[in-house]
Amino acid sequence: MPENQLYVAPWGRDSWPGTPQRPLASLPAAQRAVRARTATMTADLVVNLRAGTYRLTEPFTLDGEAGDSGGNGYRVIYQSFGHGTARPEEAVLSGGRPVTGWRPVPGGRAWRADVGDLPTRQLYVNGRRAPRATVRPGLPGNVTKTETGFVTDSTLPQTWRDPASIELVFQGVNPWSEARLGVAAISGDERSTTITMAQPGFGRSGELYAARLDGRPSDQWGILAAPTSAENSVSFLTEPGTFALERLDAQRRGGDRAAGQHVLYYLPLPDEDPATAEFVVPVLERLVVGRGTGSRPLHDVTLRGLTLCHAGWTEPSGAGGFLHYHGNAYHDGGPLALVDLAEGLAQLAVPESPAQVPAAVAFTHTQRITLRDNRFTRLGAGAVAFRGAQPEPSSGAGEHPPRGQAGPSEDNAVLGNVIDDVSGGGVAIDSGTRTRVERNLIHDVGREYHGCPAVWVAESREVTVAHNEIHDVPYSGIIVMGGDRAGRVQVVENLVYRTMTVLADGGGIYLAGPQGASYASGTLVRGNVIRDTITPYNFGLYTDFGSAWVTVQGNAVYRADTPAVLRVTPPLDNVAFLGNFWDDEPVGHDTPPPGVTLAGNTVLPRDGFEQALAADPAGADILAGAGRRAG
Repeated sequence: MPENQLYVAPWGRDSWPGTPQRPLASLPAAQRAVRARTATMTADLVVNLRAGTYRLTEPFTLDGEAGDSGGNGYRVIYQSFGHGTARPEEAVLSGGRPVTGWRPVPGGRAWRADVGDLPTRQLYVNGRRAPRATVRPGLPGNVTKTETGFVTDSTLPQTWRDPASIELVFQGVNPWSEARLGVAAISGDERSTTITMAQPGFGRSGELYAARLDGRPSDQWGILAAPTSAENSVSFLTEPGTFALERLDAQRRGGDRAAGQHVLYYLPLPDEDPATAEFVVPVLERLVVGRGTGSRPLHDVTLRGLTLCHAGWTEPSGAGGFLHYHGNAYHDGGPLALVDLAEGLAQLAVPESPAQVPAAVAFTHTQRITLRDNRFTRLGAGAVAFRGAQPEPSSGAGEHPPRGQAGPSEDNAVLGNVIDDVSGGGVAIDSGTRTRVERNLIHDVGREYHGCPAVWVAESREVTVAHNEIHDVPYSGIIVMGGDRAGRVQVVENLVYRTMTVLADGGGIYLAGPQGASYASGTLVRGNVIRDTITPYNFGLYTDFGSAWVTVQGNAVYRADTPAVLRVTPPLDNVAFLGNFWDDEPVGHDTPPPGVTLAGNTVLPRDGFEQALAADPAGADILAGAGRRAG
């Protein structure tokens, strides 16, 4: 066997040498063999994974200080066997476990199975995500908000089973946000019901989401007035194909809403037989963790042709809930600051140091890491993250290390992957440099945390987001957040459609904050096709909240509520809209503000827009160039 090839197979043995005939059985065994060779590499070292499912019992952790990096200018490659050939095999890395022992519930159509101390938020049935049992609206009757929760004149909630497992969802607490908060208890009499919410989440929500007028809290938007839906009670289990997780013990342990023993209830689809169906729940919160240090970054590692699935995230089920702020950011109890919305008259609370939704495959302080031709699917938080100044946890336990301790990630690439069926966002680049996000297909993300985008770029430099196809996203497709370290980001020739399917005040492509120090060092948004930005109060191309040094050139925008926005607070500064095609003029185009340049843009008829665009030579080039390319 060549010294630069190792083989792993589900039928192998970790005591074998890793040859094609005698493969290893697990990734940890392959990793030990890799570490023994990286110091003397004379070619790329390739670990070939044969077809099958590899169930991880802990995150596969690549550590720059432990010898997991490539050496002598060569790479360590973990790949599916046959990658790049006409017949690649499917190697699956799963952080889940099968659920067996299902039995019918007497007197009903539901089935149940014990899952022990696992507080899962996801269930996958024959490869399909089963939604949690849900009712709308979240509370029946006439609802009044109180300091500790809600009161309703309906007595129906008193019949709901296991109230402390119920989660109330507040869609649109800000137009771009959604909160998830747990119930602590339900009580009442024959006239009314009192819903007591779990703390500290409910108290924090009132601090985060209340607008301020003249410095005083105001409930003018009806924020948190009543939940839009309620999830996760067996009492809600009426829709076939849905599930609920119920606690078996009567008391929460130490205030932990997720503690104790649990049972899954599932209502089968008409053609499903739970006795023969495959049920999987996620156990791990991380599948792959890559980490380095200032002196020894993890570098020169490639993952390609793999399927990575069945990771979860249980923090939102805790007493703090999930208080979404914007994009991938949420409030975990840290200090809040106030920002002006309307020239000092209205203010909005924002987290000073927001937490980030974690990713199943997360890298911190890395160089030349490549994720190519993989599929990231059936995930309970985000899919992929490269972060510098705000590192991800390095274990599956969910701890948050101190922020700001890692250096930037550099020269990494996310190329040609498929990302789908993800609870959070697709790809997150935070404090990255020279990063490429290209030729990916990203769709049906934000399945649970609706504010998460397909692509998130924050405080990063020289990032290219190009030739991706992005669709069916509940909020914005691509978000670029500026800042002091941001600059030279390019969002080029992407196809973005059916975004903003749930929330509002976003866009197909959304930018906020200063993006550089000049047009040369700023952000370029060019050659993108952005269509079907669905819900009202949205923009196809959205330069928001003090965007500066942005060039928006040669894009096609149609079937949006509005193609672009010119006036925001704080105002735009040095933002140029040049040679774009859209089906309506932006509001205020005839009197643009001082920081905005409009030149050479073309309005085409809304009916027949695509035909008119294809008939224009420049428009035809935009249509032909946007979207995925082979490579």
